[in-house]
Amino acid sequence: MAFWTAGAVGLVIAYLFGSTPTGYLAGKFLKGIDIREHGSKATGATNVLRTLGKWPALVVLVADLLKGVGAIIVARLFCPWLYSELSPTPTAFDLQIWVPWAVCLAGIAVLFGHSRSIWLNFTGGKSAATGLGVLLAMSWPVGLGAVTVFGIVLAIARIVSLSSILAAFTAIVLVCGFEQPLPYRLLVIGGGIYVIVRHRANIQRLLVGAEPRLGRSGPDTKAEAQV
Repeated sequence: MAFWTAGAVGLVIAYLFGSTPTGYLAGKFLKGIDIREHGSKATGATNVLRTLGKWPALVVLVADLLKGVGAIIVARLFCPWLYSELSPTPTAFDLQIWVPWAVCLAGIAVLFGHSRSIWLNFTGGKSAATGLGVLLAMSWPVGLGAVTVFGIVLAIARIVSLSSILAAFTAIVLVCGFEQPLPYRLLVIGGGIYVIVRHRANIQRLLVGAEPRLGRSGPDTKAEAQV
C-alpha cells in the first residue's frame, strides 16, 4: 500500500509539473495575449521567440527543461522519503528496486503533462524541452549527447523540429548503448518515440521541404513545431 501511495503522489506531482503552461503564461503576463492565437499557435519556446522575443523564449525554454528536472528529483528524493514514512519496515533493497521505476513513471507523467495540460483543455507542446530536462536529470551523459545533437542540427539546418526529432533518436541510441537500469531504458525509448510521433506533421513537411526554418516564415507557419 505504501508503494502505491507514494507512486501515485509522485505521478500527480510530475504531471502537474509538466502541465504548467509556461508559454501560455508568458503571453498572458507579458502582453495579455493568448499565444495560441498568434504565430504558429504553439505554446512552446519557438513560438514564444516569434511572438514575444528572445528573452521570454529563453525563460520558457529553461522553465520547460526544469519541469523535467523537477519531476525526476521528486521521483528520486520525495517519493522514497514518503514511501519510508508510510512503510513500517522499508529496506534498502526495496528502494533500490522501486526508485528506478518511480523515475520511469514520473518521466512519463511529466511528458504527458506537458503535451496534455489540464490547464489548456489537455492540449500542449511536443515535450522536447521537458524530455531533455528528464534526460539531463536522469542520466546526464544521455542528456548531454541529445542536447549536443540538437545544437549541431539546429546550427546547420535552423529547423527546430528536425533538431528535436534527431535529439530524441540520439537519446534512444545512447540509452541502449550505455549501462542503464531497465526502467530508464524503457522511459527513454518510450519517451523518445512519443516525442517523435508528436512531430508527425513536421515530418510530413520535412519530407516535402515545407518545414519553416528558425527566424524565417514558411508556407505553413501556423503549423510550426512546438517545443
